[in-house]
Parts: sequence; C-alpha cells; structure tokens
Amino acid sequence: MKGFTLGIISALFFSLTFILNEFISSTQGNFLWTASLRYIFMLMILFIILLSKNQVREVYKHIFKFPKEWIIWSTIGFGFFYLPLCFASIFGEGWLVASTWQITIVAGALMTPFISKDKLPVKFLKLSLIILLGIFIIQFENFKVISFKSGVLGVVPVVIGAFAYPLGNRKMMALVGEELTALQRVFGMTLCSLPFWILISMYGFFSSGYPSYNQVLSSILVALFSGVIATTLFFKATDLSRGCPNKLAVIEATQATEIIFTILGGVLLGNKIPSPLSLIGIGLIIIGIILGSLLKEKALG
Repeated sequence: MKGFTLGIISALFFSLTFILNEFISSTQGNFLWTASLRYIFMLMILFIILLSKNQVREVYKHIFKFPKEWIIWSTIGFGFFYLPLCFASIFGEGWLVASTWQITIVAGALMTPFISKDKLPVKFLKLSLIILLGIFIIQFENFKVISFKSGVLGVVPVVIGAFAYPLGNRKMMALVGEELTALQRVFGMTLCSLPFWILISMYGFFSSGYPSYNQVLSSILVALFSGVIATTLFFKATDLSRGCPNKLAVIEATQATEIIFTILGGVLLGNKIPSPLSLIGIGLIIIGIILGSLLKEKALG
C-alpha cells in the first residue's frame, strides 16, 4: 500500500509538469529551453540536497564503475522522455498530453521480458485495456477538433517518451540495486544526462536566444516539484516493488491519475472543462486505477 500511495502523490507533483509546460507554450517559450532548463536546475537542487547529507561521493563512485550504462540509460530515461513531452505541449492542452502519457502504463508492462527475466504481467495487461480505452476516447474527441498533423505531432512524441521513461528507470534500478537511494539515483541520472541537455540548450539558444523570465521561473518550479519531488517519490515507489513485475506495473499505473490532477489544475488556470465524452474516458481511467489497486492487494495477499 505504501508504494501505491507514493505513486499517487508523485502523480500529483508530476501533473505540474503538464500544467506549467502548457503555460510556457502559451507564452511562446521555446520547448528546447523548457526541457533543458528543468534538468539543469534539477542538478543544482539535487546536488545541494545530497551534499548536505554527504551522499554525493557514493554516486560518483558508482558512475565511475559503469560510465557507459549510466550515460546511455540516463539519456534515454530522462532525455528521450522529457524532450518529446515538451514538444508535444505545443500541440495540445496539458490534460491532453497527460492523457496520452498514460501509454507508459502499457509500455512498462510490455517491456518487462526485455528488461528482466520476468514474464509479462498478463493480468495487468488485460486490466490496462480499460485505461487504454479511456485514453482512446479522449484522443478520439481531440482529433475531431484539430488537424491530423497537429494530432500526430501531439501524440507520437509522447508515445516515444512513454516507452523511454520506464526503460531508463528500470535499467538504472537494476544496475544500481540497493547501493544508492532513490534520490541518489535521480541525481546520478540527471548528472549523466547533462551532456544531452547542454546540446539541447545550445540549440535552443541559437534558434531563439535566451529564455524568458517566465520560462526560467516555470522551469525552476518544474525542476523542484516534478523533477525532484515527484521523480524521487516515484523511484522510491518502484524500489518498494522491486522483483515483482505485477506490483511494479501497478505502481506505474498510478501515474494515470496525472490526467485528473492536470485537468483540475487547468480548470483553475482558466481552461474549459473537458467534454462529456472525454469525461467518460477519464472515468474509465479511474476505474482501471481502482481495479489495479485491487489486483495489487490480491498480489500482496
């Protein structure tokens, strides 16, 4: 139950990513800066936190042992996850991006045999069809009011990120084991993905100049609430489910609640309430989450 609760709380903080990215996009902020600034500020914040706990050296030692693995899986888990997500925010409201992001629920489960020797969590995959049906309904409604090109550009990048994030997370979780804490793992992955973000920020500078004040401020908030707090909580939740693919899949499913939090946040900022058909889709996602929690309890009991 603790891991499930941590997953829900992390989803609340993750939802700020979609809300703030939509705000940045509406003010014409370059998505390249939006993506890179988050991790640059994350690195600073995490370094200060770990330095105060005298926990930085252990991270460096582990990176020096496996530099290739750290750089590859950190770049995939953070770079190939967040850059496409920021790009997609140009073509849709935050709650639409958040709804598409729930593809990661199935992505994490489908990749289980390729990441470890565990079998596919078949029961959970059947359950996830309910959540996917909800996502399909939401996107179907969205495609009725936008162009096909905008729809594709808003969906495909998020799907790429949805596979990259659990892949990078699980690979690093297997590599690190219990040698580092969740916070240390986030710091290490942020550090090792920094070369990627430096290249992205350079391209952002040459394409649009310096980022605006609002973009910098929003990026700091995303770095703190989503990048540090949410990511650490989510990694902690997955650590608690280590070695059990069914439990791990359910923890990843809690991220579906991001869409609910994102809708509520968007409404507070002035967005319209989703259409009745979209609300039906959201309801199906909620049902899928509830059934997922029941499956978790059965797996524990």
